[in-house]
Amino acid sequence: MQQVKPTTIHCRGANGVKLVADAYGDPDAPHVLLLHGGGQTRHSWGGTASALAAAGFHAVSADLRGHGDSDWDPTGDYGMAVMRSDVEAWCDLLHRPAIVGASMGGIAGMWTESTRAEEGLPPAGSALVLVDIAHRSEAAGILRIVSFMTGRPEGFASLDEAADAVAEYLPHRPRPTNLDGLARNLRLGEDGRYRWHWDPAFMSEDRRPRTSEHLDIFVEHAKRLTLPVLLVRGRMSDVVSEQTAQEFLQLVPHAQYVDVRDAHHMVAGDRNDAFTAPVVAFLRGLAT
Repeated sequence: MQQVKPTTIHCRGANGVKLVADAYGDPDAPHVLLLHGGGQTRHSWGGTASALAAAGFHAVSADLRGHGDSDWDPTGDYGMAVMRSDVEAWCDLLHRPAIVGASMGGIAGMWTESTRAEEGLPPAGSALVLVDIAHRSEAAGILRIVSFMTGRPEGFASLDEAADAVAEYLPHRPRPTNLDGLARNLRLGEDGRYRWHWDPAFMSEDRRPRTSEHLDIFVEHAKRLTLPVLLVRGRMSDVVSEQTAQEFLQLVPHAQYVDVRDAHHMVAGDRNDAFTAPVVAFLRGLAT
């Protein structure tokens, strides 16, 4: 499928942070807000956003604060309170979009909707799709992600060196021959080295956002969800187990569930077509 050429849009989040997104499709169509995982950028949703646009949606893929072209927080704040403000800013701009969040993006969506429910506020979005994230995460899977994200503070001498590191981290994927996509997830420093395109403060011990390893908190968050929910799990995931998925469905009885075969934690990147089809079906079902 040929990717749709996006337009760039902006809004303001907490602490005055400028947030950047790519918008695909007809702006008068139903809105979908795509939130990437920690350490990624909006470009990780390119294939999904194009597919959603082709299916009749207005897909907005946003860089989280401190990631990609969005501003780094001036105070180094990457906690859940400011993440919620950012999600609400996008939802206000897009008039209650469906929120599709992968990993950290899903945590931000779940936190936003559950804390609003606790405060007696209506949902910010029209629905929530959680992509390989739930009320609980496997510690080993989270550790593997954190180790990769923090493992090369000195950066990479070249795009090829970065591609080798990604290939080692994701051995189930073929190493790309065209590195243009990888380049969009890296920034070139004044020292001539490539580093991941996010603020290092995002992963510092005292600044790091809460994750669903914090079971006592996120069980309650899951229970508060009242808007339509779809949980999408990668069947080969080391972050969300099948047991955890079934627990989530007990906590959120109205939620729907899809298990994507041959997909790992980065479900959309591993099996984009298999991932996008049930998401489109879920979103279309909201209007019936």
